[in-house]
Order: sequence, then C-alpha cells, then structure tokens
Amino acid sequence: MSPKRGEGVAPPAGGEWEVRYGTSDAVKGWEDLCRQAESNTVWAWSQVRSNPAPAPPTSRHHRLKGQLKTGRHNGRDLPLWQIEVTSKSRVWYLLDEERRTVWLVHAGTAHPKITD
Repeated sequence: MSPKRGEGVAPPAGGEWEVRYGTSDAVKGWEDLCRQAESNTVWAWSQVRSNPAPAPPTSRHHRLKGQLKTGRHNGRDLPLWQIEVTSKSRVWYLLDEERRTVWLVHAGTAHPKITD
C-alpha cells in the first residue's frame, strides 16, 4: 500500500543500519534509558543507525576490549561495541556488517557490572 498524505516518511534505503533487540533485557533497559536520558539516548540511536563503527573510535563510542571484544549472536561471533550514553549508562551492541544490522544486547542506566 502506498503512503498517503499525513503519514510518516520512510528513510531512504541503504543509508542507515537496521537496529534490532538482541536480548530481552535490552528491551527494558532501552525503555529506561529513553525515560531517564532522552536527548542522550536519541544521540546514541543516531550513532548506531548512521555510524556504528566510528573511525577513529572515541572515548564515548568504541569497541570493547579483551574478553568483551566479541559476542555471539545466531551462532556467529560479532564485534561488541559500546556507547556511553551518560556517565553511568551504557548501550552495548553487536555489529553484523554482513547484514548491516546492529543487535542491541545491553542498555542500562547503571554501569555494567561485568566491566568492574
């Protein structure tokens, strides 16, 4: 069905990455981030859609290191990236370059305990 006047405009194909939830916990965490840090979460959303692997990485948006540098999704090991949404909150996602898909695996208003 073709769009009609007054409906939302779809983004152009191919320009942005698809973003999907990779875990159930990420769903709730994302909702919490949206409530607690709306403008910063909008910025994070924009980053994962348009530039999920910045070169060079920044202190607020970078690939994780060591044992956390990859994660497994659908039987494949993928690079694990982090965006610092606020000083404590983080978004972690797996980058599937082949499918141009970002799999959100963690979103939270507190610093992830696994990094302590």
